Amino acid sequence: MADPTVITPVDILGPFDAITALDAEFVFTPLTITDGDSWRCNGRDILLVYNPSGADLWITITSVDDEYGRAEHITTYAVTTLKWAAFGVGLTNSKGWKDTAGKIKVTPESADLDAVVLRLPTGFGR
Repeated sequence: MADPTVITPVDILGPFDAITALDAEFVFTPLTITDGDSWRCNGRDILLVYNPSGADLWITITSVDDEYGRAEHITTYAVTTLKWAAFGVGLTNSKGWKDTAGKIKVTPESADLDAVVLRLPTGFGR
C-alpha cells in the first residue's frame, strides 16, 4: 500500500492582513480512492468536503488509539449530492485523530468527492 496523497492546507488570512484580489480564493481538489489523503495537522484546520456528483457518497476519517486505547473512525459519513461537509478544529486538535506524525487521514468512496483543508490564522479565537 502506498502513502496517502498529501493535502496542502490553505492558510486563511488574519483580520489585520492586507487582502487583495484573489487572496481569499481556494480550490477544491479530488480526493484519492486507493490510499486516501492526509495532511499534517496543526489543530487550526478545517476539512471541507464537497460532493458535486449526482449520488450520495461517503468518506472515512481514520482515528488512532487515544490514551485510553479507543479508536473510533468516522466511517462511511455520507456527503449528499451537491452538499458540503465540514470537520473542524475539535477534530483536528483532539487526541485520537492525529497519527504519530501529526497527520490525519481521509479516504473517500469515490474520486468524485472534492476537498480542501483551510488553516485558521495563529491566535484564532483569542
